[in-house]
Amino acid sequence: MTRAALAALLGHWRRHPLQLLTLVVGLALATGLWTGVQAINAQARVSYDEAAATLGGDATPRLTGPLTLADFARARRAGWLVSPVIEDRLPGTGLRLLGLDPFTAPPGTAAEPLAETDTLSAFLSGEAVLAAPATALPEGLAAVRVEGLAPATVVADIALAQRLAGRDDLDALLVLPGQRDGLEPLEDLLPGTRLQAPEGGEIDRLTDSFHLNLTAFGLLAFAVGLFIVHAAIGLAFEQRRGLFRTLRALGVPSATLTACLAAELAALTLAGGALGIVLGYLVAAALLPGVAATLSGLYGAGVGSALTLSPAWWLSGLAIAAAGLALAGGRSLWRLARLPILAPAMPRAWARLRAGTIRAQLGAGLALLALAAGLALVGQGLVAGFALLAALLLGAALLLPPVLAALLGLGARLARRPVAEWLWADARQQLPGLSLALMALLLALAANVGVSTMVGSFRGTFTGWLDQRLAAELYLTAADPEEAAAMVAFLDDRADAVLPIVGAETRIAGAPGEVLGLTDHPTYRENWTMLEAAPGHWDRLAAGEGALLNEQAARRAGLWTGDAVDLGAAGTWLVLGVYGDYGNPRGQAYLGASAFAAAFPEARATRFGLRVDPEAAPALAAALTERFDLGPDRIIDQAGIKAFSLDVFERTFAITAALNVLTLGVAGFALWASLTTLAGMRLPQVAPLWALGLTRGRIAALDLARALALAALTAALAVPVGLGLAWALLAVVNVQAFGWKLPLRVFPEDWATLGLWALATAALAAALPAARLWRMPPADLVKVFATER
Repeated sequence: MTRAALAALLGHWRRHPLQLLTLVVGLALATGLWTGVQAINAQARVSYDEAAATLGGDATPRLTGPLTLADFARARRAGWLVSPVIEDRLPGTGLRLLGLDPFTAPPGTAAEPLAETDTLSAFLSGEAVLAAPATALPEGLAAVRVEGLAPATVVADIALAQRLAGRDDLDALLVLPGQRDGLEPLEDLLPGTRLQAPEGGEIDRLTDSFHLNLTAFGLLAFAVGLFIVHAAIGLAFEQRRGLFRTLRALGVPSATLTACLAAELAALTLAGGALGIVLGYLVAAALLPGVAATLSGLYGAGVGSALTLSPAWWLSGLAIAAAGLALAGGRSLWRLARLPILAPAMPRAWARLRAGTIRAQLGAGLALLALAAGLALVGQGLVAGFALLAALLLGAALLLPPVLAALLGLGARLARRPVAEWLWADARQQLPGLSLALMALLLALAANVGVSTMVGSFRGTFTGWLDQRLAAELYLTAADPEEAAAMVAFLDDRADAVLPIVGAETRIAGAPGEVLGLTDHPTYRENWTMLEAAPGHWDRLAAGEGALLNEQAARRAGLWTGDAVDLGAAGTWLVLGVYGDYGNPRGQAYLGASAFAAAFPEARATRFGLRVDPEAAPALAAALTERFDLGPDRIIDQAGIKAFSLDVFERTFAITAALNVLTLGVAGFALWASLTTLAGMRLPQVAPLWALGLTRGRIAALDLARALALAALTAALAVPVGLGLAWALLAVVNVQAFGWKLPLRVFPEDWATLGLWALATAALAAALPAARLWRMPPADLVKVFATER
């Protein structure tokens, strides 16, 4: 009996192959988008682990401060087990340069491949460096390729690293485990230095917000795709009402029928999940290079652009596919198991269940919106921010069918012509079958409105901030301090002002950050906009009475004007003000030039902002280029800096734009699948119209109009939901993730464009079912009166 029941159930898919394709493809799309995001995140984590392993992981304390190789030798002679390190950028490239001593480097570092004599000899002599196989090196730099080395990283002997970076100092001394007792403290042995405890995964912490954003969009895409699956399963159950009645009447127990349907869902999980994993790999492979470029440009985090197959993410893909199908089909199974034996044959029984579902959706949607409001008022942390987004989106999606039902009912009451009244009533009758697809469309449109509003607000604020901060006409970079001094002398009577840009890595309120020195000049006083500041903050900064903090550092540490901030090696300073620093995820502070020089005497300025007459800027740039043989990356005008910064900005949000397009496409597919399936089920509602004199062409046009009306209503409702989403992103998630708050700006023209896209999506989705209805033979319409009672 079980075999016969299973064969009868599977026969439905043989008769409706398009519906089967819709279900499998819907599950594959949902799984694929989620799996692709997880694959990108997993690849990034592998790269972070490799980067940490180049220095023996994150568990090694380090001594920082003004250090040289002579200090390293002195510490070794005193009995300390230390190893020198240089961390810099390879000039002319975006590659990370890591200099180390292979004889003293801790176990597990990038020095382990040097066990072979020939490799060690080439490394020590400066003839070769170590690099990953996929890392492209500049011409003239030979490399030994090492599997497992962090991407975009060059490992060199400490002496070669100093020559390549044009410096003679060290960044740190790694303090190895197993030190002898009774040694003179390193900070006393080497005055001016500071011992730092292990920091543990700085890049991980810095990029956590980025990956959490990706995960949130992956979940949104999965939810949109899941609506397709839910709609397909619900329609399939509706179409098989008569079959369920027949099987139950023939003696198939309810438990057996439910078990057969559960086995059917399991088979679909394997098919859709496997296809989704393949799709996810393709999505990840296409998006990974852009993500890698963004992470490198914003965070200095190297991520390999070649995707590595990992069991973790494809197993998670199968698991999420199974969970998704269980959510989509579980309610239908439960509903079938509870119905009496003959109830499936009674449309009214299913209608009562639908009415109960609408009421439950209304209550759940209102509860979720109340939860979102509560989280907006009292929620703290990034997880609470994303919980707010989830409650807002899911609550709005659940409220969509009741709201649409009310609007369609109002339209029917206001209609004055019979055909118009039928159209509104027909749309309301078809709403249960289309509700899930319309909910998917609402989520996709709201996400597009929210993200485009956030990005537009960010772009406008960021562009204005660049106009304020990049006030100098030219920006100049020297190869070393000696060349910098020669450039300053050359500019003595050629520039109105030469503003040094000098900084040092340190810790700000216990977190990694950067302290910079600020020359007292009207350029800063006239162009910088402070979020808050003490009276006379510019004069007090120049006098060395305090420091300025960027918004990120202020929010993370909870320090504002009047508080004291620990700037690591620079000491503790009074906060004189907080400035906006959009686009920078790191903490940053400014000291007056004299105070900075006293705190970091080894820091030398090699970058400068030049104030000149704008008309004279091109001639001065040409003179500097000729005098010092400068490349195009070492003398940049204001417009070039802005263009580069805006390019980084656009790349930052490129992946979110791609995911928005994907979710809108998935929602369109869901709508098409639902309309196609319903087209064959609603002949009993269409045939009487034809019999009363309406042509098939007009009926098809009315079908198309119904789809466009529903899409237009959904798009209109998506706008306030999207604005709520944008507010949550800007005022809650952005503050928690990146440390700055942005004003909300609205872009009605974007809403209009998105509305047109929604209508185009609905028109394309409804075109095929309408065309089939238009070309339907009259005999098929006549048969309705013979078979339907």
